[in-house]
Amino acid sequence: MFRKFFLIALVLSLGLTACGFRVSIPGVQDAGPMMSDEIVLPMPGDVTETVDLSFMFSAGTLQLHPGSSALISGTASYNVAQLKPEVTVTAGRIQIAQGDWEIGDIPALSNIRNEWDFALGTVPFDLSIEAGAYEAEFEFGGLSIENLTIKDGASNVDLTFSDPNPIEMTLFRYETGASNVSLTGLANANFASMVFDGGAGNYTLDFSGDLRRHGTVTIEIGVSNMTLVIPESIPAQITIEGGLSNVTHGSGWAKNGNTYTQEGSGPQLTIMIEMGAGNLTITR
Repeated sequence: MFRKFFLIALVLSLGLTACGFRVSIPGVQDAGPMMSDEIVLPMPGDVTETVDLSFMFSAGTLQLHPGSSALISGTASYNVAQLKPEVTVTAGRIQIAQGDWEIGDIPALSNIRNEWDFALGTVPFDLSIEAGAYEAEFEFGGLSIENLTIKDGASNVDLTFSDPNPIEMTLFRYETGASNVSLTGLANANFASMVFDGGAGNYTLDFSGDLRRHGTVTIEIGVSNMTLVIPESIPAQITIEGGLSNVTHGSGWAKNGNTYTQEGSGPQLTIMIEMGAGNLTITR
């Protein structure tokens, strides 16, 4: 199933992102045997300094998770030489980028494999991910993330904060296209502000976890299906603007015009949604 998704989403992503793709019609090169690069970057001398870490990834599968004793450790496996990752390290900034991929050199797209699996260490990060047509599993529970930015095109993404972020996150920004995106344990992200910008897709934002401070969420999406999961203990206010949306909510929510509120104790979630024609489900 992923092979079909990969082929279709790859074409879509050309109009959605610019991650090192260049179109070149002629040329024939079949996918070769799998190659694997091990990448290990040592801890910096000052582990309290924030590291600016970015991943540039066009297509394939990407996994990021905690658990590295180094700053970053893991493997990149691929079967086209042009996909070999390039690591750039400057003062306080690290970029891991997929190598140049000229589409005309690779006619047998269904045979392409590009798989990254990286563990991150315990230093504070400003983390950014820019991707195209890909499938991703992100486990960020327990990582120290000050800012998180994700921009992708046609994608299947499952992102989880299974444990609290030890530090305060200033901004979590997610921009996506025609995608299936599930974000779970968002209260554990410990953000002050979150921005979600989507196109036509299926999106789930689950705010379970330990909400330790007030959070503001701004959502702007097109014709989409969106589910908001907000535990009953969290005080929340949701204001909806935009086109003709079908809103479904469970018990415990009071409606006043376009605003829905839930009583609770502790820090509050304030959510503002601008939505085209679509379906919004508010649940616990």
